[in-house]
Amino acid sequence: MKFTVVGTGAMGLRYGVLLQDAGNEVDFVDGWKPQVETIRKQGGVKVSRDHEDTHLVPVNVYYPEEYDGNPDCYIFFLKQMQLSDMLKRCAHFFKPNQYAFTCMNGMGHIEKLLKYFKPEKLVAGTALVATVLNGPGDVDFIGKRGAGSMNLANYTEKPDDFTHKLVEQLKKAQFNPNLTRNFRGTLMAKVVFNSVVNTLCTMFEVTMGEYADYEGADEMSRQLIDEAYDVCERDGVKMLNTREEELASVNYVSKVANPLHYPSMYQDMHNYRPTEVDYINGYLVKLGKKHDYFAKTHSFLTHEVHLAERNKQRELKRMREEETAPETVVEHQQVAGR
Repeated sequence: MKFTVVGTGAMGLRYGVLLQDAGNEVDFVDGWKPQVETIRKQGGVKVSRDHEDTHLVPVNVYYPEEYDGNPDCYIFFLKQMQLSDMLKRCAHFFKPNQYAFTCMNGMGHIEKLLKYFKPEKLVAGTALVATVLNGPGDVDFIGKRGAGSMNLANYTEKPDDFTHKLVEQLKKAQFNPNLTRNFRGTLMAKVVFNSVVNTLCTMFEVTMGEYADYEGADEMSRQLIDEAYDVCERDGVKMLNTREEELASVNYVSKVANPLHYPSMYQDMHNYRPTEVDYINGYLVKLGKKHDYFAKTHSFLTHEVHLAERNKQRELKRMREEETAPETVVEHQQVAGR
């Protein structure tokens, strides 16, 4: 199959590189100049696994304005706040027969993608796998090959021939895909997971394992999970897991699968980039309000993250004034702020 990955961040590179390794033809499209130029200059992307075995993987990368490929499927991996602008920049090469597939964090991307792709051409899911972008052209896959898992579903909840072919390629690339017929439940499972682990690890600057080792972690997790499930049930979402199974998932991924990992929200905060909290905890708050339910813990955490973001921006402004801000930090901030 032929894929075009739109967004060459950590997850976009992981999916694209591993699908390419599995024998597929893969192009990459991005608008972040340091990333595109670094990959072109070094002839590919530097890939390591668990900080070891760094090697160069040749890839084809393009700016949106210059791309004219014709893939079977686009894979979208961007921050929620970047997606609208990137879709506009890419719209000239989208075709009616092409599929869109995404495992982006949070919620808000589906409505944006449906403006460009037919409902029957949209497949979305969630990825429980850790990856870190060390810098332009340099990515680290966390966990042994085959680590992690993913769920995916058709927007129509009716898998077609293409969907089954996509699942086969994801299996070959060892993403361990699980195809469901529950679209919203599949996506909301990761929102709930992230609303616990991503947000709390970010606020307290700890790894997933350090959070899970705290003696009060289960109580904290249960409070957020219960509140999130209360919201989802009021909105008619049939969740994939029970509340206890969701807690078990949080503990397994945090203690066993990725105990040394700092979640993506922490990475954004640490690098002075806006976080996706409004599309995770904030989304749950917004959804609850539709049903006169106040998700007060998620609301409190959303405000906490925004307060921390404001303080990080003040710190960045001071460093810029003192001309001590690292160049890569400033460039990341400019891109993420789109």
